[in-house]
Amino acid sequence: MDRLKKHIWTILLVLLAAYLAFDHFYRKPRYVQGEQAPELVVTLADGRPFRLSELRGDYVLLDFWGSWCPPCRKANPGLVRLHREFGGPAPEGGPGFHILSAAIETDSAAWARAVAQDGLDWPLHTVDTERFSGALAKAYGVREIPTTYLLDPEGTIIGVNLDEDRLRKTLRERLGRN
Repeated sequence: MDRLKKHIWTILLVLLAAYLAFDHFYRKPRYVQGEQAPELVVTLADGRPFRLSELRGDYVLLDFWGSWCPPCRKANPGLVRLHREFGGPAPEGGPGFHILSAAIETDSAAWARAVAQDGLDWPLHTVDTERFSGALAKAYGVREIPTTYLLDPEGTIIGVNLDEDRLRKTLRERLGRN
């Protein structure tokens, strides 16, 4: 009997390790710090075509999120604070900071309500209603949300999935604002 228990525990541990390894590699962002961010061509919420490269020269937070995602909605007030603190072109003419919100959705009406409810008042919003099988998610290999990429003025990824405090610290250092 003890030998059977040992085998069962061994099998359970192997299965758990396999699950954790798969989960880690599956959810790992496609791009990492130091890589060049790929071009993203989208239609903004106001109907304008937009290319991520239009923001070269400024810092950009590319935020993949969804109205249906509790952790995303919880993170939104922090993004609002960051945008109010750093958003737009820099007052001295140096690099500015922009947020491009890329919503992974099935219901564009729910997304529009969430944007209004959460006060996401920056102009760069796009939505893909095909969720994770859509072009937005596929372009950056997004398999879970929220997923964020912080880009420098040359379009290089300088942070992946940074929390609000780390984003603030990085932006203060990079933009020279205290």
